[in-house]
Amino acid sequence: MSDNRAHIDEKYQWDLRTVFPTDQAWKEEFADLSQAVAEAKDLSGLLDKSAQKLLEVTESYLALSRRLEKLYVYASMKNDQDTTVSYYQELESKAVNLYAKYGEAFAFFEPEVLALGEEKFQEFTQSEEKLKGYHHFFEQIFSQKDHVLSQIEEELLANAREILGSASETFEILDNADIRFPIITDNKGKEVEITHGNFITLLESSDRDLRKKVYEAYYSLYEQFQHTYAKTLQTTVKSHNFSAKTRHYTSARQAAMAGNHIPERVYDILVTAVHRHLPLLHRYIKLRQEILGLSDLKMYDVYAPLSHKDLSFNYEQALTKAQEVLAVYGRDYSERVKRAFNERWIDVHVNKGKRSGAYSGGSYDTNAFMLLNWQDTLDNLYTLVHETGHSMHSTFTRENQPYVYADYGIFLAEIASTTNENIMTETLLKEAADDKERFALLNHYLDSFKGTVFRQTHFAEFEQQIHEADANGEVLTSQYLNNLYADLNETYYGLSKEDNPEIQYEWARIPHFYYNYYVYQYATGFAAASYLAPKISHGSQADKEAYLHYLKAGSSDYPLEVIAKAGLDMTKSDYLDSAFAVFEERLQELEDLVAKGVHLNG
Repeated sequence: MSDNRAHIDEKYQWDLRTVFPTDQAWKEEFADLSQAVAEAKDLSGLLDKSAQKLLEVTESYLALSRRLEKLYVYASMKNDQDTTVSYYQELESKAVNLYAKYGEAFAFFEPEVLALGEEKFQEFTQSEEKLKGYHHFFEQIFSQKDHVLSQIEEELLANAREILGSASETFEILDNADIRFPIITDNKGKEVEITHGNFITLLESSDRDLRKKVYEAYYSLYEQFQHTYAKTLQTTVKSHNFSAKTRHYTSARQAAMAGNHIPERVYDILVTAVHRHLPLLHRYIKLRQEILGLSDLKMYDVYAPLSHKDLSFNYEQALTKAQEVLAVYGRDYSERVKRAFNERWIDVHVNKGKRSGAYSGGSYDTNAFMLLNWQDTLDNLYTLVHETGHSMHSTFTRENQPYVYADYGIFLAEIASTTNENIMTETLLKEAADDKERFALLNHYLDSFKGTVFRQTHFAEFEQQIHEADANGEVLTSQYLNNLYADLNETYYGLSKEDNPEIQYEWARIPHFYYNYYVYQYATGFAAASYLAPKISHGSQADKEAYLHYLKAGSSDYPLEVIAKAGLDMTKSDYLDSAFAVFEERLQELEDLVAKGVHLNG
C-alpha cells in the first residue's frame, strides 16, 4: 500500500503555489473569470466594425483562454496528486464547466471571422499593425472556411458535444469502474487481482503458466462484454463520421488530420512503410521464441523478459544521468533541465490516490510540471527523459512565442519526448559494462520500437478500417470487430489467430480508439525521433540549432513546416526507412549476442 501524501518529503512534490499561492486565490480568480466569460457574449457582432474592434475581440478571446488554462491546470493537478480528495474533484469540475461556458460564449468567433473574409482582414491589418502578429492564427481559421458552420449550427454542435461524446464516457466508466477482473493465484500461491495497472506487469513474468493464466482471465471479461464494447465503439465511430460529414469533410480521418493541417498521405506513407518492414518484426518475434526456448510462441509471450539483468536507477541517479545525457543539446537546454529538476516542477513518488502513469503539463503562465510515479527501474529513467522532453518543448515554446502560438499538437509533441529516449539509448549502449547489459538495453529498445511504431500503426490501421466500414454502411458488430482485429494482428505479428483466440478481443480494451485518429502520431513521432537523434548526437551545431528552433516554434507555423525546419520531411518515407534501419541494426546486434549465448542464464 502506498503512503499518504503527507509522508512524502516536500522536495519530491511539485510546487503548485507557483500557480496559485492558495486555494482562496484560485476561488477569487474563478469568480472573476466566470463574470468575464458571462460578459464575453456581448462581444458578438463587433468583429467587422473596425480593425481595432477585431483586435480587441481577438485579444479578449485569447486572454480569457489563457486565464482558463491556468485555472484548470491548478485544479486538475491538485486532483491528480490525490484523487481521493473530493474538494479538488469539485474544483476541476468547476473549471471544466467554465470551459464549456467559454466555448458557448465565443461560438460566434470563427463564423464572424469567416464572414469578415480574407480580403477585409488584409485591409484591417494595413490599418492596425498589431493584427499582423495574428496572421497565422487567422490563416488557420480561413483555411477551415469550408468546414465552419453558421453561428447557430456551431452553437448546436457545441451543445451536443456531451451527447456525441457519451459513448466514450460510457466506455471509460465500464472499463475503469464497473469491470472487475478475476483473481488468479500466482506461482507462489498468492492471490492476485488482475487490474489494468498490473496486467502488462504480470505478462512480463518469467513464469509462462502465470502469463497464460493472466492472459486468458483478463480477456475472458472482454469476451463476456464484447457486445457492449462493440456498441460503445460503434457509436463513437458514428459520432466521428457524423461530425466529419456535418462539417463537409470527405472522411473522419480527413477531418481529424485537418485540425493539424497534416495531409492524409502522411498516414498512408506510415502504414505502407510499416507493412514493407513487417519482416523485421517477424524476425524479432522469431528471435524472442528462440531466446525463450519455446516451440510455440503465443501472444501472451510477447512481453516476457528476455533479459534478467537488473538495470536499476534510484531517482537521484536518474536525475544525474538525465542531465548528463541531455547536455548534448547545449547550455540553454541544460539550464532549463536543471531548473525543472531543482525547482520542484516534478511530483515524483507514488502516494495513495495519486493518478497513475506519467505526464508533462502546465500552462503558458506556469512551469512545465511533470507527474511521475517513481520506481527504481530502467523504464522509469526513460519516463523521466521522455517527460523532460515534453517539458523542455513547452518551456522553449512559451519563452519564445506569444500565447496565441504557444501550444503544439501531439504530432510534434511525441518527437521531442522520444528523441530524448533515443539519445539515452545510444548513450547507455555506448557505456554498457558488458554483453549482458548491452543485451538488456537492446531488448528494451527493440520492445519500445515494437510497442510504438509497429503496434500503434496496427492500431491506426484498425481505426481507419472501422471508420471506413461504418461510413460504407457496415454494422460494427463484435463479430466484425473481432475478425478484423484478429486478421490484422496475425499480419503484424505473424502468429496465427487460431492459436491465439483471445487476441481478437484486444480492440475492446484500447481507450485510444475513442480518441479520433490519435494513435498514428505515436508511430510517426518515434520514427521521426529515431531519424533526428543521430543528428543531435553526431551532427553539426547547425543541426542542434535547427532542432532547438523546432522546440521554440510552437504553432507559429503548420506542424509539417515546423519539423521541416529541423531537417525532416514527413511527407516522404525516408525518415521511416531510416528508423527501420536503426531497428534492423540493433536487431542484428541482439541476434549476434544470442549466437554468442549471452542470453543463457540471464
